[in-house]
Formats: sequence, C-alpha cells, structure tokens
Amino acid sequence: MESGDSNIIIHVISVLFNMSWQIFWPLAFGLILSSFIRHLLPVDTVVKHLGKTDAKSLTFTTILGMVSSSCSYAAASLSHTLLAKKATLANAMAFLVSSTNLIVEMFIVLVALMGWTFLWGEVIGGLILIATVGFLFSRFYPKEVEKELHQNIESAEPAKHAHSDCGMDMSNMKHETSDCGMDMSNMKHETSDCGMDMSNMKSETSDCGMDMSNVKHDHSMHDHMYMPAQEETDLMSKITKSAGFFQMDLAMIGKEILIGVVVSSILIALVPQEGWKALFISNDVGLPTWLHSLLDVIIGIFVAMIAYVCSVGNLILAAALWHGGISFGGVIGFILADVLTIPMIGVYKKYYGKRPTKWMVGLLFLSILFTGLCVDAIFNGFGWVSTDQTVRTLNQSGFGMNMTTVMNLIFIPLSIWYYRLGKKANAGMGMSM
Repeated sequence: MESGDSNIIIHVISVLFNMSWQIFWPLAFGLILSSFIRHLLPVDTVVKHLGKTDAKSLTFTTILGMVSSSCSYAAASLSHTLLAKKATLANAMAFLVSSTNLIVEMFIVLVALMGWTFLWGEVIGGLILIATVGFLFSRFYPKEVEKELHQNIESAEPAKHAHSDCGMDMSNMKHETSDCGMDMSNMKHETSDCGMDMSNMKSETSDCGMDMSNVKHDHSMHDHMYMPAQEETDLMSKITKSAGFFQMDLAMIGKEILIGVVVSSILIALVPQEGWKALFISNDVGLPTWLHSLLDVIIGIFVAMIAYVCSVGNLILAAALWHGGISFGGVIGFILADVLTIPMIGVYKKYYGKRPTKWMVGLLFLSILFTGLCVDAIFNGFGWVSTDQTVRTLNQSGFGMNMTTVMNLIFIPLSIWYYRLGKKANAGMGMSM
C-alpha cells in the first residue's frame, strides 16, 4: 500500500473517531432519557397535553424538545416514544424538529461559527418549520397510513407479549399456590414459565425459575426461600425495565447510526471545501431570485441527506457550504434537514414501516423546503444577510479537557452498564435482541 493511500485511510479513521467522540454523550443521553420516558411517563399525561394538535400542544412539545435532546437519532427515539404514548403524529414530528434544531448547544456553535444572523435564522426557521409540520401532518397525512404506523408501533411493544411477564409488574396476575413473595393475586396463567427451561423442576407449582430439585416441598418452603419484594427497590426495578427499552432501541437502530457516522466521516475526510462549491448555481447564471433560492434550498436538503453527522456536528459543514456560495435559505434548509438524512430514514422504516415512512419523509421535505424559502425571503427582504462570517475547519478536534470529554467519561461507562442491564432484563423475558 502506498503512503498516500495509507495517509488517506488514517485521516478517515481519525475523523471517524473524532465524530464518534463528539456525538457519543448526547446520543447516549437522549436514548437513556427516551427509555425512562417510555416506561415512566403515564399515557394519560401524554394524551392530555399532546393527544390533539393545536397551538398549545405545539408550544408544549417545542419546549419539551428544546430541553430533551441534541442528537437526531436520540430525538427519533423520543418522538417514537411519544407516539407509543398516544401523542398525535403532528406533535411527535414537531418534537422531532425542536429537539434537533432549537437547542442551546446548537445556538452556541452557530454563533461561534457563523455569527448572530444565522442564529436568528435558525430560531425563526425552526419555529416556522414546527408550525408547518403541525399543519401538514394534521391535515394531509392519510388516516389509513397513520393507522398502519400505529399498528407497527404496537406490534413492536414488549408489553404486547401477553404470555411473557418475568421480571415485570405482576400485580394484576393470579396464581393459586406459590408466589415467592410477590403479589400474584390476580394471576390467571397457572403454567406459564416465561420461556425458561423448567424440565428439571420437581414441583407442579411455580418456583419462579429457580432450581428446586433439592428443596423439600412442604408447608415450610417459604421459610427457606422467601425473598421480600423490598430487597429490590422500586427505583431499581424501574431502572431495569427502562434499560430494557434502551437495549431494544440500540438493537433496532444501532446499525443505522453506525452507517450514518461512517458515511459522514468519509465524506468530510475526503471531500474538500472546494468540492462542495461545484454543487451550487452561480449568481452569474441570471436565474430569477425565487428560482435560485428554490434550487439552493433543494441542494441544501440533498447535501444534508448524504453528508449528515449530527445536529451540532453538521454546523461545521453548513459554514463551509455558506462560504461555498449557497444562499442563506439554502444553509437554513441544510441545517433543518438533519431529520431527513438517509440513516434517519432507515430508522423511521424500522420504527414505522415503509409506507408510513414515505409519507413522513415527503411531508418533512415539503415543510423544510417551504421554511427555507420563507427564511430566505424574510432575511434578504429586510437586508439582514451579511457575508463577513468566519469559518473553521470541517474536522474540529473534540479531544482534550472540555465539556465533551467530561460528559463522555460519565456516559461511556454508564451506557455500557445500562445496556448490559437491559440485555439481561430482556433475556429474562425471553426477548433476545
């Protein structure tokens, strides 16, 4: 292998590790938060605030999104959770937009890279996009397709497996004999073994999956094996069940996330800034202003679909596009299109199915296109767009004693422990993933 090829490979690997380092903690935080919401947030609470689409619900979901996530993959998981909790599709999509585009971390990076004009462009664009998404998804998303979407969500929910309940709340189950200290007063399944091998058991009654071959089965059995429910606190039980959702989320969309980061790293490592300039239409062509803006926004969305890193990470590329000649609306369209990347579309297919995803992508595309055109018209119309912005290199080092390092030192071991806990909990319920 020639030294030039070796250097390119080393550069790509360096960018890959750097990108992974930058996005790890927000991704882990968002997925962990999603798992807790899915388990702990009551359905009636979500229905009360997000069960219908109106100005109040969109305001609520916007604020909720702003404080909950900074990674599109994690935001996709959270919006999926809201749908599973019976939020309307419009509110879930509004949450998806706000949690990836109206976050403090993004605002700080925008000002540092591109200036205050782009910050206000992002804020105004984000609000326009949320209102547009709320309108289009509530009015034009077909009801039969939405029904299919919810059926796909329900079919994937672990709670739908009626005969497997090990390790979960059994307060509504009924058993006539041994209950091992658990409240099973309403349990009706007398022979359920939760998918465990009980061939070596010598008792006709339930012994909670423990080897009792040497235990004397008489009335004093509970004196030997009674384990108070208090030994496993309610908090630890809830954490364990929530971890199960975390592990299932990673099993479902982990491949898509990995592909997205790898592809993005290769593009950023191999395509120079000058290469992006070739995508844009020169101002010398003489196209009408509206048509030039339209094409630039479409190009911005297209670039975002194939070159996405994460909500904050791709702002570096947005700065390069701006200096490459794309219009102001094109930059905003590019930034807002972080919910339309190819890996994200793969995540939607996993969650909702192919037909619901096609409609979702189509309406999100129209919403972002409309928003980019509006922002371009507003800022150019008032003369707010300037061209004296500064730009940094596309690959900024995230290593060193900074916020990213501190958060990763916390979330790397935490997420590993949480994943293993969830995998163990799911395996105990016969749900290997």
